Amino acid sequence: MIAEAILPKIKPGAMVKVFEKVKEGDKERLSQFSGLVLARKHGSETGASFTVRSTIAGVSVEKVYPIHSPVIEKVEVLSAPKKVHRSKLYYVRELSRKQTRQKIGTVK
Repeated sequence: MIAEAILPKIKPGAMVKVFEKVKEGDKERLSQFSGLVLARKHGSETGASFTVRSTIAGVSVEKVYPIHSPVIEKVEVLSAPKKVHRSKLYYVRELSRKQTRQKIGTVK
């Protein structure tokens, strides 16, 4: 479950690190996924979610996380841009990493 203080900081353009519980057999471990938040949908209601995009081994990967999921252990906000002019950053899918940094500002 995500802390209430973190929820307003998860917004498009923010770099986040999501820690999720992964069950392998009878063991459970934490898995990290860090990347850029592309979208936040449905505010903070029951079905709310956010989309995180990252490049892993040269392949772009997007994951959609429900905000109220018990699988999410915690979310760390690494950086947030001063101002993003759109609520959904889907146009970033066609841009290179350098172009994304120039458009958004604080993404490293």
